[in-house]
Amino acid sequence: MFARVGSLLGTQVKSGARLSGGDLSSVSRIVLADGRSAIAKHGPKVAMEAVMLETMRTNNVPVPHILAVENGLLILEDLPASGRITRSWSHLAEILDHLHAPTSQHYGWTQDYGFGPVDIANARSTDWVEFWADNRLRCHLAHVEPHLAHRIARLADRLGDFLPKAPRPALLHGDLWSGNILTEQDHVSGLIDPACYYGDREVDLAMLSLFDQPPGVFYDACGLEDGWLERQPVYRLWPLLVHVRLFGGAYHQQAGACLDLLGI
Repeated sequence: MFARVGSLLGTQVKSGARLSGGDLSSVSRIVLADGRSAIAKHGPKVAMEAVMLETMRTNNVPVPHILAVENGLLILEDLPASGRITRSWSHLAEILDHLHAPTSQHYGWTQDYGFGPVDIANARSTDWVEFWADNRLRCHLAHVEPHLAHRIARLADRLGDFLPKAPRPALLHGDLWSGNILTEQDHVSGLIDPACYYGDREVDLAMLSLFDQPPGVFYDACGLEDGWLERQPVYRLWPLLVHVRLFGGAYHQQAGACLDLLGI
C-alpha cells in the first residue's frame, strides 16, 4: 500500500504506522519524504466516504482534504488534533448549524453503507417514520435476542407516536462522537469518518450524547425543536443496537434502558 501512496502523491513514503479504529477500512498515518504526513485508508467503501466528505464540505463543514482516491485507497489530509472537545463545544454547535442546513433532499442516501458487518440501509423515502422504523429498527430484529427484538418491533409499530412524520431533512454526519471530531486548541479542525444520509438533525445529537456529555449551552446553541429531549432515546437506540450486534455486553442493557424511557 505504501508504494501506491507514494505513486499517487508523487513522493516517497518515509514511514507509516497503523492507527486504531477503522471498522470499514485499515487506517495508517503516512510520513512522506518531503516532511508532510497524510492519512491512508484502505477498504471497499472508501470511495463512498470520499463522496460523503465532499458533500459535507459543500455545507462549509471542515473536513480533511482528499489528496487521492483510487481502487479502494483513500488518502486524506492529516489535520491537527491535539485539542480537547471540552473546549470546543461552541465551535461544534456552529459547525452543526452549517452541516444541518435546510435541504430539499429526501430522507436517506444514494447508497447503503455500513458499520463494520452491520449494514446501514439508506433507501430514499419521504416518510421519516417509515424510514426509521424499517431501516433503523426492524433491520435488527433477526440479529438480537427474542425479548429485545419483541420490544424493538413494538416501538417500530408505534413509532408515529414518538417521531414526527416529516421533520426538516438535514445532512447528517451519521457517526458523530468525539472520536470523529478533531480539535485543535479551542476549535474543531475537522469532522472525519462520516456515515452520511439525510434525516432529522436530532439523530446526530443523540449519537453525540452516547459517549460524550455536551453541556447545556451546546444544546441551547443548536436551537432545537420542542420535544427534542423526549425523542433522544428513539434516536439513541439505533447506534446502541449496532453496538449490541458488534460487541454485546452492556450495550444490551443500555438499549433496554432506552426502551424503558419510552415505556416500551
